[in-house]
Formats: sequence, structure tokens, C-alpha cells
Amino acid sequence: MSVILYALDGCPYCEKVHDSLDDHGVEYETEWVEALHSERDEVKRVSGQRGVPVLVDEGRGVTMAESDKIVEYVETSLA
Repeated sequence: MSVILYALDGCPYCEKVHDSLDDHGVEYETEWVEALHSERDEVKRVSGQRGVPVLVDEGRGVTMAESDKIVEYVETSLA
């Protein structure tokens, strides 16, 4: 899978990105993260920060945070 979404269960910003990916038919894998910021080592490793959502598009070498930016990327680059 070349598109990975790091998300937290129950996070409305993460749900917004999930919905956009689903609406545009993008195949992706979800990596569920821990609720505590201090335990989000994988997210920090890939993005340099511990907040979610984070989208990693391995095929294009893109890693990004912030739900609005991710939705825009999905609509313009992945749809």
C-alpha cells in the first residue's frame, strides 16, 4: 500500500480525511495511533511531529499533516 493514514479513533479531523479518501476511491491503509501524544513515536518518525492526521503517500514521496491540506491533496493529486 503506498498511501498510509495515521489516525486516532474518534478524531473528527481524521474522520474528515477518511471520508475524503473513501469518497475519491483512494486505496489506503490506516495506522491507528495511541491517544497519548507521548506514545506516538511512529508518527513522529515519519512526520517530525506527533499530531494526527498524517498522510504518507510513499509513491510520490509526500508526507503531510493538517486535515484541510490533506483533503486538498487528495482532491487534486489522488482523485
